[in-house]
Amino acid sequence: MTLIERYILKITFSAFAACLVALTGVIWITQALRELDLLTGKGQTLFIFFTVTGLSLPALINVISPVALFLATLYALNKLNGDSELIVMSAAGMPPRRLLRPFLVLAAFVCFVVGIITVYLMPASFQELRNLVTKIRADFVATMAKEGQFITLDNGITFHYRERQGDALLGIFMQDQRVKDKAVVYLAERGQTIETNGQAYLVLEKGSVQRKEPNSRDSSIVAFERYAVDLAAFNEENGDIVYKPRERSTTQLLFPDKNEFLYQYQEGRFRAELHDRLSAWLYPLAMMTIAFAALGEARTTRQGRGLAIAAAVLGVVVLRIAGFAASSAVVRTPAAVVGVYGVPLLAIALSLLMIFQGAAMRSLRARAGALLGSLVPSRGNRFQKA
Repeated sequence: MTLIERYILKITFSAFAACLVALTGVIWITQALRELDLLTGKGQTLFIFFTVTGLSLPALINVISPVALFLATLYALNKLNGDSELIVMSAAGMPPRRLLRPFLVLAAFVCFVVGIITVYLMPASFQELRNLVTKIRADFVATMAKEGQFITLDNGITFHYRERQGDALLGIFMQDQRVKDKAVVYLAERGQTIETNGQAYLVLEKGSVQRKEPNSRDSSIVAFERYAVDLAAFNEENGDIVYKPRERSTTQLLFPDKNEFLYQYQEGRFRAELHDRLSAWLYPLAMMTIAFAALGEARTTRQGRGLAIAAAVLGVVVLRIAGFAASSAVVRTPAAVVGVYGVPLLAIALSLLMIFQGAAMRSLRARAGALLGSLVPSRGNRFQKA
C-alpha cells in the first residue's frame, strides 16, 4: 500500500472509529436507561445491570458498523475533495481502483468483524442474556419481592409476605394463575429461599396449598409442615428455556431439530434468521461502494456535492428497506432466499459499475475532446493563413 493510500485509510478509519463509538455510546445509553428497572424495581446490583446492558453491545455494533463505515466514507471523500487533494489525484492520473483500494481494505475489515459478531458473538450474547433474565425472574422472591407489598408477574404469579426476619420470610401468600380458570394458592407461616444445584427453591413451613380445578366450584386444601416450591417452574414451563431463533447458535440453525415444536411452528423464522446472519457481512461493503460511487469523482468547489450525498443516503435507505423486505419474504417462502443475498450483491455490482464505467466515460470524453481540438484549427491559425 502506497503512502497516499495509507493516508486515505488513516482518515477513513479515524472517522469510522469516531462514528462507531459515538453512535454506539448514544444508543447504549438509551438502552441502559430502559433497564434501570433492574436496579430500582428488581433490586439487582450494578454488576448485573452492566452485564445485562453490556450483552446488548454486539447487536448494536452489528447494526451500527455498516452505517459508521458509510458515514466515514462520505466524510473522507468530502474532506479530500474539499482540500483539493482528490482533484490533484485525478489530475495526476490516479485510477479509481487505486483510490478505492484503502476503502476496500477498511470495508473488508468491517465485513470480517460484522461476520464474526453475527455468526458467533450476537447469538451467544442473546442466549446468555436470556439465561440471565430468566434467572432473575425465576428467583423473584429474592430480587423483586418487598416487605408488605403484593407483586404480580406477567405470567400470572402474585406474591406477598408480611415481614422479614433474618433470612426467613413471615406470613407468605403466593397465588399461581398461569393456567386460566385454575388457581393454586400457597399460604405459609414462614419460608426461606435456598439454592441447590443451581436451582432456586422456596421452602415453606406450616401452611397449606389450595387448588381449584377448571369448571368446578370445589377446591382442595392440603396442609403441610414443610413444602418446597421450585421457583424456576414459575418462569418457564417445566423449567426448560425455549430459545428463540435469534438466540440459537448458527450451528443449531444449520442443523435444527425438525421434530421440535417451535421449529415446526416457526420454520420460516429459523430460515430467515440463518440467511440474515450469512448475508449480514455484505452490507458494509454495499454501503461503502454506494458512498464511493456518489462522491468518488473529483469536483471543483463550485460543483455542489449536496445532491450526491442525498443520493447516497437515499440509496442506503432503499438498500435496507429492500433487505428487510427480502428477509420478511423468506419467512413465507424459501424462494425469497435469493433476494436476501441478491439485494446487497446487486447494490455492490451497480455501484462498482458506476465507479469504473464513470471513469471510463470521463476518459473517453477527454480523449474525444483532445482529438477534436487537434482536428479543428484555432482562430489564430486561420487569421495567419489569411
